[in-house]
Amino acid sequence: MAAIRATSRNATCLGLAMTPSVRKNHPTRLASPRRRGDALRMAEDDRKRRNEPAGPGTAVITKTKPQTKRPSMYRVLILNDFYTPMEFVVHLLELFFGKDHEAATRIMLHVHHHGIGECGIYTYEVAETKVTQVMDFARKHQHPLQCVMEKK
Repeated sequence: MAAIRATSRNATCLGLAMTPSVRKNHPTRLASPRRRGDALRMAEDDRKRRNEPAGPGTAVITKTKPQTKRPSMYRVLILNDFYTPMEFVVHLLELFFGKDHEAATRIMLHVHHHGIGECGIYTYEVAETKVTQVMDFARKHQHPLQCVMEKK
């Protein structure tokens, strides 16, 4: 008989009286305070989904989305000197800046006539890398070509 009283289903099906421990855990019993809290939270979540106003004495907490800003851009410039051959500058512009032959020649002539020319506009890290690559390549080929970057 002890095995039968262990579950409320067996007790009610057989018409037996339920013991206090079985009655306490019976599914028809009212929800426990913890379950009532869960039910209140679920009701609160449903209210929020329907955009209903909060009741008196409640506060609404909003999450703010952080605003991201665009990175600063930098111009990569080549400075004119009277020693670096024009063909070398054209080759350099094609190699490191992805310019076609016509665009590279146009930039090289601008540098030759105006003393300075813009090779491209990049983020800080990319511009710094381009300047370093150009300077190293020029030094390797024993040319005094100068390349700098400035904030746009």
